[in-house]
Amino acid sequence: MASGEQSLKQRIEEDMKSAMRAKEKERLGVIRLILAALKQREVDERISLDDAQVLAILDKMIKQRRDSFSQYEAAGRAELAAQEAFEIGLIQEYLPAQLSEAEIDALIDEAVATSGAASAKDMGKIMAALKPRVQGRADMGVVGAKIKTRLAALFPSV
Repeated sequence: MASGEQSLKQRIEEDMKSAMRAKEKERLGVIRLILAALKQREVDERISLDDAQVLAILDKMIKQRRDSFSQYEAAGRAELAAQEAFEIGLIQEYLPAQLSEAEIDALIDEAVATSGAASAKDMGKIMAALKPRVQGRADMGVVGAKIKTRLAALFPSV
């Protein structure tokens, strides 16, 4: 990391202080949830998180909230769904820019070529190659579905 450049965790901590000063109660609540999740992982594993680990946690938090959002929406709980949507939006502020469909497709093509995938059974190999490159930048569920489709097209079952 270049000197003067702060880590993602430091940025989140600074944003918490700003939210406290600005009395942004909802924003502060979500930032505290993020920091609690980070701290929990650090304490459990006795480590200090780097940006890649922070991104993985944020990605997981977004996935959980997307699941809750769809459940609340299906149950007609608009207020709870709106809260989940707010949290998703705030957490996404800390993620890198999202990849476009074309960028995801290009990364999948590259991973298929470099992994030596020979059948649809090689999906795990491709996911392992792609995950560090798309973590926090794309919904892994969407990426997984795209890989399945690509492999099915390349290697039709007999």
